[in-house]
Order: sequence, then structure tokens, then C-alpha cells
Amino acid sequence: MSVKEQVIAIIAEQALLEPSDIGLDNALADLGVDSLGIVECIFAIEETFDISVPFNANAPEDSNFDISSVAAIIAAVEGLIAEQGKS
Repeated sequence: MSVKEQVIAIIAEQALLEPSDIGLDNALADLGVDSLGIVECIFAIEETFDISVPFNANAPEDSNFDISSVAAIIAAVEGLIAEQGKS
């Protein structure tokens, strides 16, 4: 399973949707994922990929982790995996 597929699966689980219902240009809010769901997604991403995500739920706009769209999240996760030397 690719990073893209895994991230989409995590988001789909939080949004209570099928992965096929998730578009790369969707924002999490468009998918019905609230702030608690975003935090749950971040935890799941960290656990799945064994990475540390620089996300502050209290100040998401100050975080170095782009959650503006599904595609941005995938790109950010791929960047963190490369940066943290994980495979």
C-alpha cells in the first residue's frame, strides 16, 4: 500500500467514508472531519508511518504541517518520511 493509499484510508476512517469518496483536492472540513478528527488523523499517521508530525492542534495555522487538502497532507507525510529517514 502506498503512502497516498494509507493516508487516504486514515482520512476515510475518520470521515466515515469509503476511500474512493476521498478526493485529493478535498479539505478535511469538506469531508466532515472536525478538529478532534484531525488530531486523530495526525495520531494515526504518526503511528502508521513511525514519524513525528509537527502539528499543534491548539494553533494549526502555526504548524509546519499543511492540512489544507488531502493532497497537501500526503505530500507533507511523504516529506516527513524522507526527512526522518523512514521507509
